[in-house]
Amino acid sequence: MENIAILTGGDSAEYNISLLSAKTVLKHLNRRKYVGIIVHLKNGKYTINDQTLDTSDFSYIKNKKKVKFDKIFIALHGSPAEDGLIQDYFDKLNLPYTSCNAKISSLTFDKFACNKTLHNLGFRCAKSILINNEKDLLKYDISNYIGFPCFIKPNGCGSSYGISKVTQKKNLSKAVNKAFLHDTKVIIESFLNGIEVSCGVYFNENKVKTLPLTEIKSENDFFDYQAKYEGKSKEITPARISKELTLEIQKIAEDVYKKINLTGLCRIDFIIQKNKPYILEINTIPGLSEESIIPKQLKVANISLSEIFDLCLNNIN
Repeated sequence: MENIAILTGGDSAEYNISLLSAKTVLKHLNRRKYVGIIVHLKNGKYTINDQTLDTSDFSYIKNKKKVKFDKIFIALHGSPAEDGLIQDYFDKLNLPYTSCNAKISSLTFDKFACNKTLHNLGFRCAKSILINNEKDLLKYDISNYIGFPCFIKPNGCGSSYGISKVTQKKNLSKAVNKAFLHDTKVIIESFLNGIEVSCGVYFNENKVKTLPLTEIKSENDFFDYQAKYEGKSKEITPARISKELTLEIQKIAEDVYKKINLTGLCRIDFIIQKNKPYILEINTIPGLSEESIIPKQLKVANISLSEIFDLCLNNIN
């Protein structure tokens, strides 16, 4: 039996989603092979219930004996996991973990840098600019370069926190200030008008594999937090698009996984505009709550959560 630390919590706005993901992992972990223990991280402090872990070797005391972990299942969204801040710590302890390494996580979490990298690799992405403060808006002709409507997003934040859709120049400043509440850098991105789909992608038997696509139809103006987690959207799996387009998007997801050097279970989101798929973002630690997209895709693919979690842990031997 291997001891698995299911890491949850964190310091971002995605804290509560992380707690839900960790519960799902614990519930479906193969109990014949693993002992799953939820480890909570907050403000740099790792705890199991009320006991603080020894960070010198990531251990804790149970029945007066020191207990160490064999592997880490990272179910922590946002910082400090999706941005790569904690992976170096686990690397130093030689503790294998289920997510991408620090370098790749840092890249994919930085929306602007990731878009630039994807564009340079030949993938389609929205046009975007990066600003460090509100005054930077004066440097750009948003109307001509990006156009309206456009999206204002925190550069490194998930679950659609701090995102605004802006249709007029006069509303830019308010949206930018809202995004700055969640990050020190803000991305302004061109609006892609089309069908939004999401593709789960993972590694198995020396091959990159994809899951059925999910079509996302938001009741709101875009796929915001309410749409994602409060039932304000329809998530249809498999997506109602042609077989040819489905296969094209799955192939793009495979290529991204390989060329960006992703590992573990990831999710890549797309917008299909005029029958052409554009990459929206890469999620290296996708949500695993009951309302999340990946569990729904796995169900359609007839893959159990226990099976995929087993795979994630086996792939990091």
